[in-house]
Amino acid sequence: MSSSSSGVRFFEQVHGVYFDDLDAFQVLHNARYVLLFERTIGGFWRQLGWGGTLDMQNNPDQYHLVRANHVEYLKPVEGTGEVRVRVWVEELGRTSLTFAFCVLPLDQDVDHARGQRVIVRVDQGSRLPSPWTEGFRKKLMPYVRTVKPLKGP
Repeated sequence: MSSSSSGVRFFEQVHGVYFDDLDAFQVLHNARYVLLFERTIGGFWRQLGWGGTLDMQNNPDQYHLVRANHVEYLKPVEGTGEVRVRVWVEELGRTSLTFAFCVLPLDQDVDHARGQRVIVRVDQGSRLPSPWTEGFRKKLMPYVRTVKPLKGP
């Protein structure tokens, strides 16, 4: 079985798995997958030049909220060591963005876990959905698998 990231440009980071990341069965605790995913998204934003301090004046797209996380655990990560985490944009909508991710061992392109996170850009004042800027959309395009039409929500 190959990785779910096949056929799309992705961003990848290697993360350590430490003894305090493990559950009683000596496998990576289920909550840690979301943490690894969060850290990888942070690396992705930094690569695109959006890491560090929030700057809503110059980058209003930073104001977004998580709508949903979904993780499917396929094969346990056993013991300490390192894993790779890949992220890409599965779908880019007018106001929403769906990240996809997978957790893989260092030596194989086989998913141990895969999942998605939906974020929604919101207006800072009203906190209602707001369209992504054209500059944001353009910068993300190399990592996007599917682009939704810009009409509607």
